[in-house]
Amino acid sequence: MNETPQFALLGDRRFGPLFVTQFFGALNDNVFRAALSLIFVYGGLIANEQTSVFVNAAAGLFVLPFFLFSALAGQLADKLEKSRLVRYLKIVEIAVAVFGGIAVLSGSVAGMLLVLFLLGVQSAFFGPLKFSILPQQLSVAELTGGNAQIEMGTFVAILIGTLVGGIVVASTNPGIGVMALVLCVAAAGYIASRFVPECPPTDPGLRLNWNLVAETASQVRRVVRHETVFLSILGISWFWLIGAAFVVQIPNLARNYLYGEASVVTLILAVYTVAVAAGSLSCERLSGNKIEIGLVPFGAFGMSVAGIHMYFAINALAPSAPMGWAEFLAAEETFIVLIDMALIGLFGGMFTVPLYALVQDRSPEKLRARVIAVNNIANALFMVVGSIAAIVFLGVASMPIPAFMLMVVLMNIAVAAFIFHRVPEFSMRFIIWILSHTMYRVTHRDLDRIPDEGAAVLVCNHITYVDALLLAGAVRRPIRFIMFKPIFDIPVLNFVFRTGRAIPIVGRRQDEQAYDAAFQEIHEGLQAGDLLCIFPEGALTRDGDIAEFRPGIERIVRETPVPVVPLALRGLWGSFFSHAGGVFRNPSRFWSRVEIVAGEPVPPARADAAYLFDQVAALRGDRA
Repeated sequence: MNETPQFALLGDRRFGPLFVTQFFGALNDNVFRAALSLIFVYGGLIANEQTSVFVNAAAGLFVLPFFLFSALAGQLADKLEKSRLVRYLKIVEIAVAVFGGIAVLSGSVAGMLLVLFLLGVQSAFFGPLKFSILPQQLSVAELTGGNAQIEMGTFVAILIGTLVGGIVVASTNPGIGVMALVLCVAAAGYIASRFVPECPPTDPGLRLNWNLVAETASQVRRVVRHETVFLSILGISWFWLIGAAFVVQIPNLARNYLYGEASVVTLILAVYTVAVAAGSLSCERLSGNKIEIGLVPFGAFGMSVAGIHMYFAINALAPSAPMGWAEFLAAEETFIVLIDMALIGLFGGMFTVPLYALVQDRSPEKLRARVIAVNNIANALFMVVGSIAAIVFLGVASMPIPAFMLMVVLMNIAVAAFIFHRVPEFSMRFIIWILSHTMYRVTHRDLDRIPDEGAAVLVCNHITYVDALLLAGAVRRPIRFIMFKPIFDIPVLNFVFRTGRAIPIVGRRQDEQAYDAAFQEIHEGLQAGDLLCIFPEGALTRDGDIAEFRPGIERIVRETPVPVVPLALRGLWGSFFSHAGGVFRNPSRFWSRVEIVAGEPVPPARADAAYLFDQVAALRGDRA
């Protein structure tokens, strides 16, 4: 499949109709949810002291079906043709939309809560479909962009739904307005679903297990065995818990602590959702068109810092008369709170999009929808827990909303630390990402010449102590580096190299046994289909020129014949980590322009040291 930029995907039938379908579905959910929230808080149907309980109960009812029915939804999405299932679900949504309008028109609190539950059921079945369709229709390089668009579309739908829901509730006939709006949106979603391309089942022979409790347990056990995928799911679910605990409190936060009118609620939610969309869309550019999980720690840290600052900003506010949105924006004290909320959303988008892409990419194809179903189950569980925690702390314990929010962001630090400790790959990729986006401006050319799968060896010139990190940050596939042991043992970098399963090597004269053991590990890695990289010079350059290649590369391809891809690092000589003028002695080169260039793969029969030297030298040219 050709790689398409994320915005161009909107015009591609592989993605565009699915995007529009999910956008209208999310829009309908949020029109109704926003309208219901405002009706509960400002409509007078519920006593003022009970509004927090009802608002959080409504949020819990919407996510409960994800917990109850996701196991069945995952099975159906793996077993059946997906585009047909999407169309059936949109027909169900039309029926639910009619009932929702009637509930609002009649002022039935029970009816409105039931509609939220039914919308949750419909969404529970749609989730595994849309996220399992993406990896079937898009290439790996497009997954981050596709997930970013889905996340952006969802939160733009939240924004529009929030605004429109507030407008409809403020009208003279909110029941008729809600019914007409959600019915039209549901019909538009059905029309879009007719254009979703056929998506074959991945496990057509699957026998459905109607014992949903047993099936849920079985699916969870399968996913737990894949620790990186499972912990990524926990990370996504934690983000939605923050949403359940945070965003649902905004109406009462705005009224009781920020001294805002109903328009301020809409303003805060609008800013938050636009920020999540912006953070999501930034992922493709920041990740370099690959699944970059190094953004996840960056997002987690950013959310926590912004949340802590928001707590102190809210506590610094002095009581005032109720403000409309214009006065809220004009006041410096409340504007700061708005900026903090935007930063939480921005970093949240960076946190979740790489996790979604990683779950899709690393899930077995036949089980992908069921893995995503487990994600939805975990999301539902965490969101229900978040809603219950909010009810207990805010309703029963009477904890102030700002203090509750602070407690959540402090827990976010602990949860993130746990995930990153269990899966060091996240932290490793974060270090690599920071390096390649701060000290160096890295561009690359022809890296698509590196095989997307299967064993291969990269050979590259060696200029600085961080060459391996720059290559790891640019190449889409994980690379196992063969490196001189003293560099492997450098503090901090050693953590990165060990996590990336680098292979330390020493000279034959230093330790012949260790030398042979390294080559045995190299052979086993290539037999397993790994991508390896070696710096055949054997040491960093001391003068900027490429030294003669040692014959170790010849032994590698002789023992395990695989393609060899020449690479060249350009522009690093004279930078901070090079030996130009003495290593670590050139702080003026902290923002160096670096280029990574790949040549045509060399067959193993031609991969002698002299020939590979000529290839790398030609790629480097005169730009050391």
